[in-house]
Amino acid sequence: MRPRTPAAEDPDDPKDLVRRGYDALSQRYEEAFDSDTKYQDWLADLHGRLPTGSRVLDLGCGNGVPVARDLTAAGHRVLGVDLSGVQVRRARARVPGAEFRREDITALDFPEGSFDAVLALYSLIHLPLGEQLPLLRRVVRWLRPGGSFLVTVGRDALTGTDEDWLGSGVAMWWSHPDAATSREWLRTAGFEVREERFVPEGDGGHVLFVAARPLG
Repeated sequence: MRPRTPAAEDPDDPKDLVRRGYDALSQRYEEAFDSDTKYQDWLADLHGRLPTGSRVLDLGCGNGVPVARDLTAAGHRVLGVDLSGVQVRRARARVPGAEFRREDITALDFPEGSFDAVLALYSLIHLPLGEQLPLLRRVVRWLRPGGSFLVTVGRDALTGTDEDWLGSGVAMWWSHPDAATSREWLRTAGFEVREERFVPEGDGGHVLFVAARPLG
């Protein structure tokens, strides 16, 4: 399919604020959150469920490390999508064996059963609330029956902006319901929720859900 051209910049659009934030802080984000090693246990679990050569979609792929890098090294075919042009350029340089697109993940469309796994790590939480359940409904359709979905969500409900994210003077925006609502949205979308894990981070944290498209 042909990727859609990203919409024109809109300073009042919260997703554009997210894009500008990651454009400005790609390197700082990587260093602050140790993104090179942060997801190792999650990826190891996913490796155990995927046959070699699986097709994987990474929604909000960032700079490609470690998700696209590690999955590609394991023999999987990875498509990463991110709103930040800086992140996508870095991902292409760091993981030349994967495919990357700069695009709004809510604008994507794929045939049913296109992927063996989909990941949305710290990306769903940057979407307006009204766009999250519709995206989950599409993701479950994109997966083959039995395909895995890994997603991080907020533990508590929050919508707001940090005007000094990572002490940088750059703004960042988030929006998410509490974990119980996200769990219900996953089930409403058609997922089977297999695991729920709290991920502590500083004084708070997020929640990782491991879900799947049912076999039946």
